[in-house]
Amino acid sequence: MKNSKIFVTQPSLPDLKELIPYLEKIWQSKIISNNGPFHEQLEIELSKYLNVPYISLVSNGTIGLIVALNALKVKGEVITTPYTFVATAHSLMWNKIKPIFVDIDPSTLNLDPKKIEAAITKDTTAIMPVHVYGNPCDVDTIETIAKRNGLKVIYDASHAFDVKCHCGSILKHGDLSVLSFHATKVFNTFEGGAIISHDKDMKTRIDQLKNFGFAGETSVQQFGINGKMNEFSSALGLLQLKKVNKDIEKRKKIDEAYRNYLKDIPGIRCHAYHNMEKGNYSYFAIFVDENYPLNRDQLYQKLKDNEIYGRRYFYPLVTDFQIYKDSGFFLDNDFPIAKRISSQVICLPIFSEMSIQNTKFISSIIANT
Repeated sequence: MKNSKIFVTQPSLPDLKELIPYLEKIWQSKIISNNGPFHEQLEIELSKYLNVPYISLVSNGTIGLIVALNALKVKGEVITTPYTFVATAHSLMWNKIKPIFVDIDPSTLNLDPKKIEAAITKDTTAIMPVHVYGNPCDVDTIETIAKRNGLKVIYDASHAFDVKCHCGSILKHGDLSVLSFHATKVFNTFEGGAIISHDKDMKTRIDQLKNFGFAGETSVQQFGINGKMNEFSSALGLLQLKKVNKDIEKRKKIDEAYRNYLKDIPGIRCHAYHNMEKGNYSYFAIFVDENYPLNRDQLYQKLKDNEIYGRRYFYPLVTDFQIYKDSGFFLDNDFPIAKRISSQVICLPIFSEMSIQNTKFISSIIANT
């Protein structure tokens, strides 16, 4: 039985005593930004942990997307999904790129490859898929489409820290992948993110772009931005790496408990994983259909009345925000699958320190209507 409010997530943090020695080193060095020793160490350690060739730390995932698009010199139109957080589309707008939204696959909830090719025009230069809830996109088909049409691929991998598909790390796909280390994520650095690249020249370009375009003390070669991760976040990241495997294992047990408690409730469907060799259990999404006695918003309110604060990720769709409706940047006004899923989804609370008892309590509220 719960004894306090249960929020959709809670950041996993190390013991404060473990952080103090890192802070003392920062105080001694007086280096708090500009590629300090903890920043350099975290890039090395993350590259090893994630088994990726090059990683560039950034101040947050949104800046990572903005810089990634700039690094690849993407212009014109980019095909992306309406079923995502607004940062995905906003990063295109900040680069003066026209987002072209297409519908999602009803099973994976990721960008539907079958819809991509029909949306390609002479102005299309890239595809920006999202690994929704950490569920891998159909990377092989997307790669085939991209190569056939000469397009870049930038994955919004905000949910996909250490996710593995049939061919290893999901982060090895596309021209670039962007991670978020926001406080709500499985691996967090207070705020932060990273760009995964595949060759040294691209990493150099990204590292210059995130540091105002500097290529040396007196040379500015690009119109860059201030997107560097600070030493405090980097220090926390080094500590988080020590415990992230245990955190993911705890989340996996919560995921399994939910599925067990909810499996026989008519009208409630748990999101299924596809082509996933290893997940991170960053979200637990359920969908409320017509066989359930309440509609989605009524269940959402019932949970809130019991101090259970899930989230309707992702509702509204990006394309349902007025600012995007007014833009005229999508092929049609429909997206029937994305609209249906958006009207049904609730992401239930899940975090590493959540008890199985609370999982059972939340499930009992859903079951007893």
